[in-house]
Amino acid sequence: MIRVLVADDQAIVRAGFTVIVEAAGDIEVVGEAKDGYEAVELALKLRPDVVCMDIRMPGRDGIEATRLISADPDGHIPVLVVTTFDLDDYVFGALEAGAAGFLLKGADEGTLVDAIRSVAAGEGTLDQKITRRVLSEFAGRRSAPERTAGTVAETLTSRERDILRLLSEGLSNQEMAQRLFIEPSTVKYHVAGLLAKIGARDRLQAVVWAFRHGLDAAA
Repeated sequence: MIRVLVADDQAIVRAGFTVIVEAAGDIEVVGEAKDGYEAVELALKLRPDVVCMDIRMPGRDGIEATRLISADPDGHIPVLVVTTFDLDDYVFGALEAGAAGFLLKGADEGTLVDAIRSVAAGEGTLDQKITRRVLSEFAGRRSAPERTAGTVAETLTSRERDILRLLSEGLSNQEMAQRLFIEPSTVKYHVAGLLAKIGARDRLQAVVWAFRHGLDAAA
């Protein structure tokens, strides 16, 4: 069972969210938070498998709450940002804060449930519309690669570089396997090796790393 904490300042949204995800059968809501302060407190206390975080909340917002939860030294608690706002600053802020996924509230019920499962499995998720804009915007904002990044990049195999580029396109394991003509299990093996080498917690943070250091699909 996937344990989820829901953080949103609107009670009706939290209630609706709970009904939707618990209908999936393999997800249970173990806590609700009405602002960023409660989100951090409950996340560290309950240690859920996924925190579903709204961005705009009174007091401490979702981005700051995500940053504090992601920085917890006692173990990683993945955060899925679920919001009505897809402004660039919110997307970048959430990713920089360590979010494992970003999904718009307009997504259908199945997409929401799949996103939670993906984040719980350590794969991360990013709305496809946002993926394209992030790719373009990060390419424009990209600073010169750090020396340490270059050293790490030199250790990547050609296959791991292929995987990194395909991750930046938002492809799933199955889609990458089809593109590379290999088995999904082999893709999973290479993804695990890639994450370990670059020090990324999940696939989405690996994409952020690629954007920063010029190793994404736009390079």
